[in-house]
Amino acid sequence: MSTVQRFLEGLNPQQLAAVTESTGHVLVLAGAGSGKTRVLTTRIAWLIHGGHASALQILAVTFTNKAAREMIDRIGAMLPINPRAMWIGTFHGLCNRLLRLHHRDAQLPQGFQILDSQDQLAAIKRMLKAAGVDDTRCPPRELQMFINSAKEAGLRAREVEVNGGRDRLWVELFESYERQCQREGLVDFAELLLRSYELLSRNEPLRSHYQQRFRHILVDEFQDTNVLQYRWLKLLAGPGSSVFAVGDDDQSIYRFRGAHVGNMADFEREFQVSQVIKLEQNYRSYGHILEAANRLISHNAQRLGKNLWTAEGQGERPVLFEAASDGLEASWIVEQVRQLSDAGLRPSDMAILYRSNAQSRVLEHALFTAAVPYRVYGGLRFFERAEIKNALAYLRLASNPHDDVSFARAVNFPARGIGTRTLEQLQDAAAGAQCSLYAAIGSLAGRAGASLAQFGRLIEALQSAASTQSLPELVASTIQQSGLAAHYAGEREGQERLENLEELVNASTSFAAEQGYAASAAGAASAAEADAEQAAFAAGAASAAEVSPLTAFLAHASLEAGDNQAGQGQDALQLMTVHSAKGLEFDAVFITGLEEGLFPHENSLSEGGGLEEERRLMYVAITRARKHLFVSFAQARLLHGQTRYGIRSRFLDELPPESVRWLTPRRSRMPEPVPYWNAPAAPRGAMSTQAAAVAHHGFQVGQSVRHPKFGDGVVIRLQGAGGDARAQIQFGQAGIKELLLAVAKLERA
Repeated sequence: MSTVQRFLEGLNPQQLAAVTESTGHVLVLAGAGSGKTRVLTTRIAWLIHGGHASALQILAVTFTNKAAREMIDRIGAMLPINPRAMWIGTFHGLCNRLLRLHHRDAQLPQGFQILDSQDQLAAIKRMLKAAGVDDTRCPPRELQMFINSAKEAGLRAREVEVNGGRDRLWVELFESYERQCQREGLVDFAELLLRSYELLSRNEPLRSHYQQRFRHILVDEFQDTNVLQYRWLKLLAGPGSSVFAVGDDDQSIYRFRGAHVGNMADFEREFQVSQVIKLEQNYRSYGHILEAANRLISHNAQRLGKNLWTAEGQGERPVLFEAASDGLEASWIVEQVRQLSDAGLRPSDMAILYRSNAQSRVLEHALFTAAVPYRVYGGLRFFERAEIKNALAYLRLASNPHDDVSFARAVNFPARGIGTRTLEQLQDAAAGAQCSLYAAIGSLAGRAGASLAQFGRLIEALQSAASTQSLPELVASTIQQSGLAAHYAGEREGQERLENLEELVNASTSFAAEQGYAASAAGAASAAEADAEQAAFAAGAASAAEVSPLTAFLAHASLEAGDNQAGQGQDALQLMTVHSAKGLEFDAVFITGLEEGLFPHENSLSEGGGLEEERRLMYVAITRARKHLFVSFAQARLLHGQTRYGIRSRFLDELPPESVRWLTPRRSRMPEPVPYWNAPAAPRGAMSTQAAAVAHHGFQVGQSVRHPKFGDGVVIRLQGAGGDARAQIQFGQAGIKELLLAVAKLERA
């Protein structure tokens, strides 16, 4: 067998056609799990070994360093060459290489330095300070987002449209930042691509050189290219070049990073693509999973179109589960994980996916409680996230103002004019008086002393609130009074951080309920409104607690941020957002929180094209599963510290009924379909929690109960009062039952 035959052995007909196509430009629609990496690397090997191109005539670009390394390693295993000398890399990596070679033409010093995101932010802050611009007038992160967005659109400061005074200021600061970077020989990530594009655009001899050199340009993940990246590729593609673009418009999920899914259709039209090859045979998932993915994505109108299939059989049908609450949803997932583990599946072959990072908190709590080892992929555990640690620092000061570690973290975040020098002076004063930083506040005079005194008053206000507010009320008010909510509202990724802070309120609400703390500041008095059993329970829980609810909650947060996450090398269940799961695959996948407003996300419902991208995101989630797929949603979910009732996601109704299996009764819509993101607050004068418990014989929504005939269940709805009070209860095998509470033999589980 010849070397070429060995390369091509095992390729299916569509893969073979893509690898050996020899005329014009090629667009390869590569479905999930269809072997696109093998196609790309085999094509490069086929081009070189078959004499169609030399290694120096090939440019291959992808999006991650990991993908680039994998491509290089595979080519090195196929051919007796050094692939590291080839032009294979990410957009940023290749642009860096181009600018290093032609730094003079690019008007850069040979040793120019690259700024990562944090370095860029620091440079912007220096520029603002030099310009005498207050951070509150122009938040550095907002300016960073403005600058990068303009560059990614191919615009210099002078080319940005000015619509008002604020825009004019930002453009002027953009120009100052450009001058500072040029003076200091600094290049940020967005600048790498823009400077490279400008170099090729204005330097015709250089552009012609590279157009003649790179006879074959191969692009991976083409659906993730932004406008400027596509323009850069068009500059490099000369009259005799062949562009081989591989992508999947159904997996375009990075619009928030500037990805333009329309680039694929534009490429087909503008390059007059002679061949569109569809890789539809899937080597990852069983048939029922693929049928679910195909039916779902067919509801998107703007797509090039393909249909995944497999020769491996139908496998198990995906399981759809309806839980009464987010906590019960998490508990059900833990039970399924245990069953799969008992059946021989390794934890690392299972993943729990969620739309928003904030959803991980309930899941982490359930896993921690059940002692299931887990790892948060590509991110931090909930209580380790910076915004959560910042909020906890303020809460710790409310509990103990002499906590110097928390004081140092919170004193100038968000910024309140207390710089490093002021803090050093305060530390010296505290050391001299042998007291805490808080106790030394009065020792500094002048402007610094005034800023510290104001921070001291904030701590006093938080201490006062801690003695009058319930735990959830305190957490919510601390997030507002500290300025954290306002600070993150102005950040590019602030929405996710705000969602995490809202989930911290939920965590405190759940903790208070689990520990039996009063639901309001007047809990002890209100307990008298409950029946004798409820009052005795509340009093017993309160007397058993040796510490305040706040202190207990802070200890709980520290414990859950401890060693419960799996250690390095330990086999563990994977937790991640759907975005993070792109490119990964698992034997078993759990997709959680399929509720309107959560998945699809509420923001997508008001954005043009947003719903279609959310559907593509769900498509990506489904196609991560090899053998087992579980999709779940909750009737009730804690949000903003309150229970909200939602409706199940439209995506569940778009799955093929014949290919899925419901574990709970399927209804057209849940009772009282109030979208949780728009649910009204309880009106003034509404029945209190304790009074409602009396009216409903001491039972509450979300409470676990036990029935002599139906077994264990959860209260999902209460109506009526007194002798006419009824409860809808979700039981395991028995399903949902409506019982008259006056005669039902219910016990609290």
